Amino acid sequence: MHILSIDTSSSLASVALVSDRKLLAESVFQADRCLSARLVPEIERLLALSGLTIDDIDLFAAAIGPGSFTGIRAGVATIQGLSLATGKPCTGFSSLTMLAMNLPLAALPVCALLDARKNEVYAGLYDCSTPIPRALIADCVKPPDRLLELIRTTFTTSVIFAGEGALRYHDIISDQLGERAILAPLPQHAGHASNGALLALEAHLSGKTLSPAELLPIYIRPSEAELARSKA
Repeated sequence: MHILSIDTSSSLASVALVSDRKLLAESVFQADRCLSARLVPEIERLLALSGLTIDDIDLFAAAIGPGSFTGIRAGVATIQGLSLATGKPCTGFSSLTMLAMNLPLAALPVCALLDARKNEVYAGLYDCSTPIPRALIADCVKPPDRLLELIRTTFTTSVIFAGEGALRYHDIISDQLGERAILAPLPQHAGHASNGALLALEAHLSGKTLSPAELLPIYIRPSEAELARSKA
């Protein structure tokens, strides 16, 4: 099964092509205001490198959140369009679960953090001792100090922190957890769409693929536009 997976949930976007559990090609690049215009050419480039066409793809997958509202919309819309055009199924996956998979088979819990701005983080805590992570704290949005207090009082082990949110709030994490906080190595802070492809494959094997209309973002908190409408 050929899977096309994309992640546009953070400041670094990624595109991956996977055949069953074998990685064919992957790119990670800086997301910017031209992200929507860059995604399709990047997909076409990776398809050409892999000797595939879009019609060879059996399953399309996208990170559906949490993360950048603009990025997630762009990624979901791209996958919806490709799924609709080819008549192939699609599925979504958590950007935080995907990020936690950067630390496979870790003996310690992994806390995946994305910068949510407004002095908050998107966070999830995972048991990564198996190939597919198991959530210990479900994906949420919180101020860093409240999240760390929850971790400190609920878990007694050290915790591995990964993601751009971990880099931004490293000082607060160290102050609150001390030696119990372990910062992941630099390469593990970027999301990889290839991990999302493995989550997509798991969804396929479980019969949980979707039609394009069913693929919806999960933002966790309302966008600025939604907040403005609620106050109107």
